[in-house]
Amino acid sequence: MMQTIKAAPVKKTVLVNAPQARAFDVFAARFDTWWPRDHHIGNAPMKEAIIELKPGGRWYEKCEDGSECDWGKVIVHEPLTRLALSWHLNSKFQYDESVASEVDVRFIAESPSSTRVELEHHIEATDAADIRAAVDSPQGWGTLLGIYAQQAQG
Repeated sequence: MMQTIKAAPVKKTVLVNAPQARAFDVFAARFDTWWPRDHHIGNAPMKEAIIELKPGGRWYEKCEDGSECDWGKVIVHEPLTRLALSWHLNSKFQYDESVASEVDVRFIAESPSSTRVELEHHIEATDAADIRAAVDSPQGWGTLLGIYAQQAQG
């Protein structure tokens, strides 16, 4: 049995030029509008990225061939302020139930027209260091939050 390792969390913050309600809505309800199409795990090209906004809701992709690939589930859904998602992708970006990771996103109103979004990805897996390296890479959460922030303020 391989040992599960806990990696230091990946922490990213972005200031979004949008009210808190819009910042939350674009991240959560309109996830598909900003998630890059090349960030998918299915064998076919991704058609849609979806977060079902309810505790236990699926976080997954629909592929152009009709297949679906799970990424995780909604753990916490607190409209306007917090969204926490389980992440069950290993370092090769394959679904793996043994990966016990959590992506915790908080939306903090800085002013009526700006929101600070803080993302923490906590990782626990046999390949935790490799997962951490991938999600903290130039193609990881920092870049993804930049894409999201542009969409949210648009």
